[in-house]
Amino acid sequence: MPEPSPSRDLDLVTLAPGVDPWRSAFLVAPLVLIGTREPTGAVDLAPKHMVTPLGWGPYFGFVCTPRHATYRNIERTGEFTVSWPRPDQLLLSSLAASPRCEDESKPALGALPTFPATRVDGALLQGGYFFLECHRDRIIEGFGENHLVVGRIVATHVARDALRTEEGDGQDVIYNAPLLAYVAPGRWAKIDRTFSFPEPAGFRR
Repeated sequence: MPEPSPSRDLDLVTLAPGVDPWRSAFLVAPLVLIGTREPTGAVDLAPKHMVTPLGWGPYFGFVCTPRHATYRNIERTGEFTVSWPRPDQLLLSSLAASPRCEDESKPALGALPTFPATRVDGALLQGGYFFLECHRDRIIEGFGENHLVVGRIVATHVARDALRTEEGDGQDVIYNAPLLAYVAPGRWAKIDRTFSFPEPAGFRR
């Protein structure tokens, strides 16, 4: 007797080949601003959500395409910054995605307050809560038109109100310094309430 179809039993919808899987359901992701230096010397900040730590060591990665100035700037300079904005900076983060003018400038970036990085030639979003400064480690091709940009972290900064401590209550930190999440595609959330994860006895990372 044939096995029952999981699609019927679990009420699943199987997408047709070629349908974009990442637009078929809402998925939670970080939202960051990648900072790079333009050939003109201006700072570029670009929002990205396909981002992740790479292992437990000092590596960070994000997906980008060579069509974007962010990619080309990193390829040229070998460094970049990462800023995690707060929920009340959503509009500023959206402005960073504004299209470029004919001369390749992005006037909307003038509305974003920044402060200088300490270990790389770049800038970070003033008012954010978590920041990385990275040297380009490698660029991995082969994901369609996109590439994985890998950075080695050379400096990390945390806003004092967002800093985790052994003594503090994690929920208090998140309540006082809420997190901005990108709910792909096209939505966002303010996270100010969380719960302890039920780790099994003996669990180790």
